[in-house]
Amino acid sequence: MNKHFDSLEIRSPAAREVAQLAALPGLIAHAQQHSPAAAHTLAGIKPSSIQSWAALATLPVTRKHTLLESQQASRPADPFGGFAAVVRGRKMPRIFSSPGPIYEPDVARPDYWRLGRALIAAGFREGDLAHNSFSYHMTPGAFMMESGAHAIGCSVFPAGTGQTEQQLAAIADLRPDAYIGTPSFLRILLEKAQASGSDFSSIKRALVSGEAFPPSLRDWLMENGIAGYQCYVTADLGLIAYETEARQGLVLDEGVIVEIVRPGTGDPVPEGEVGELVVSTLNPDYPLIRFGTGDLSAVLPGTCPTGRSNTRIKGWMGRADQTTKIRGMFVHPGQIAEIVKRFPEVLKARLVVTGEMANDAMTLKVEVSASPDGLALRISEAIRDVTKLRGDVDLLSAGNLPNDGLVIQDARSYK
Repeated sequence: MNKHFDSLEIRSPAAREVAQLAALPGLIAHAQQHSPAAAHTLAGIKPSSIQSWAALATLPVTRKHTLLESQQASRPADPFGGFAAVVRGRKMPRIFSSPGPIYEPDVARPDYWRLGRALIAAGFREGDLAHNSFSYHMTPGAFMMESGAHAIGCSVFPAGTGQTEQQLAAIADLRPDAYIGTPSFLRILLEKAQASGSDFSSIKRALVSGEAFPPSLRDWLMENGIAGYQCYVTADLGLIAYETEARQGLVLDEGVIVEIVRPGTGDPVPEGEVGELVVSTLNPDYPLIRFGTGDLSAVLPGTCPTGRSNTRIKGWMGRADQTTKIRGMFVHPGQIAEIVKRFPEVLKARLVVTGEMANDAMTLKVEVSASPDGLALRISEAIRDVTKLRGDVDLLSAGNLPNDGLVIQDARSYK
């Protein structure tokens, strides 16, 4: 039984890098020609100049709030805010809505969101019946998973959300092989099945997403005969990364180029350091280039024991948007990055906010390679210049700040 979706998963990392970077100029040129939003964001960029990681890092990061604002400004003429390079009709069978609302196009291509790869890794196979408990109402989750299941030859029962008793009855009647949905609803179904004596024994594997999947729940499912795997998916980008039977982080999908950058900037961090996931999707119909997910993660060294050779990440490690109100003023990670860039001696920084609400104190803790006389004073002056607030400075040697992606730590008392 084939354990891989295709040969792309097991190609050499060098071959993957060459192929993905070689695809960038064509993607950028296509986006400039067919996506008004990309044409604006990438104005003046020569596509042929973007053929390396360093060159990619010079492009601006597009964030979800920019996507939402663009969509709001262009409705109803263009609900996608100029980001889509495909028009309504046969090629766009559906339009979906995510919280915001942000609208996403569905495109008539097999496995458009590339979920087949994650399903294969989770043990789904041709001929399986998948019980799909993601919502079929407005949002794309259920359709994303269904398209992936169809691509690998699975049949799907469109269960949707709620109606637990009816779902258990369908499971007992149809005996599906696998579950798709949130991990919490899978637990609810299984516990109710155990309490009522309903037959749930046919479901042996699951692909879950949409919320945290802690090891305790994973182990509980395994104790009850279900091997559950998680995947990292967004409505904008499709599949980003997925878990394998090795249970060692999440393997990046073949259809995305992923960078990890310092929160509040577009600057890549050293390998292994926690930062924000910035994704460029190799999708000509919805070409999001350097799209900031707002999620924190880090690269996991080495390759997956299953033979999949793509980079692995540690999974979701928090949110990158750490904007905090201090003494009535918003301070965001980009301002801390601006301060750091003024001093070549500074390697890394974290703003720690303490005290009680309305009596805030802030200290910028900075790792430095050297500490010439007056450095702390000059940094404190830069803090006031950039944030319009006074702050103390604590100089540290390299390696003293935690590797957790935090740029602003709110340690205030909220009693």
